[in-house]
Amino acid sequence: MRDRLVDAVLAKSRTLRPGCEPPVTGERASVAASQPLVRLPATMSNGTPVAPLRLAVIDGDTGFLHVLDKRVRARGWQQTVMRGAVPIEELVALRLGALVIDLAVLGAPEPGAPGWDYLEQVCAALPALPVVVCTGPSTVAQRVRALRLGADDWLAKPCHPEELIARIEAIVRRGRVAAPPTERAALEAGELSIRSDQFQAFVGARSLDLTRREFELIRLLAGNAGQVLEREAIYQRVWGYAMAHGDRSVDVFVRKLRQKLERASPQWRYIHTHFGVGYRFAPECVADDDADAVPVELPAGELTVDGLLQ
Repeated sequence: MRDRLVDAVLAKSRTLRPGCEPPVTGERASVAASQPLVRLPATMSNGTPVAPLRLAVIDGDTGFLHVLDKRVRARGWQQTVMRGAVPIEELVALRLGALVIDLAVLGAPEPGAPGWDYLEQVCAALPALPVVVCTGPSTVAQRVRALRLGADDWLAKPCHPEELIARIEAIVRRGRVAAPPTERAALEAGELSIRSDQFQAFVGARSLDLTRREFELIRLLAGNAGQVLEREAIYQRVWGYAMAHGDRSVDVFVRKLRQKLERASPQWRYIHTHFGVGYRFAPECVADDDADAVPVELPAGELTVDGLLQ
């Protein structure tokens, strides 16, 4: 009887739009609906209460949204549905715990579509916000592009809402483990103040306007001050997966980070290159080196090569 019911549910699901689940209720509850709900803990390890997660979904698939909403509410979460791109300020005001984006709604994953720019803007402006792309069929290049723009995960439709929720839970859980309250104090180095609670670095009151990747990079380097970190290790820990042969992403981001550091704190050098190996974070005041130099008195009068050689 159970096997016949599963076959009937699967047959019905094939006639629905991609991304939708069959709305099975009552005695004909689907196998997926009978699965136990996996909840995030109500409190953190230190006893701090965890507020209900606020989830925003940019999607136009009403069937998928309906099923997802049921499962989200069963966990005590709050779901806000958006039919298209919304201003970053609106996302900030919602104080979201996670964001799900269907790039097809924004015109992506077609090359040059505005959805790519919007994804990059969201990830740069809200680096601490877990972002999951949940959209239709895609290529490897499209998935890699989204992840490198700042997305935390990519899930292809048709998919089960329970899997989407599980991925969101995993990202949120890793974030809580990676940044417990005891480690949120500012890290001071030279003129630099690295604030994990704001995902930003400051020189005095001036923000360096770091992107998400740039902040994760400087936090990693500064957290291992004095140690030489290999490029492959940096890539693995900042990007989250193995570095491809010939990939220069680490070097590009270090160069951008150095430029911002030098503009904000020109008398200090923070990141040092170990050629063929990687990078080391060690604040050094270059102004002190200039102060130690012995001044040279030039002869009075017209300055010529013959005069200097006398």
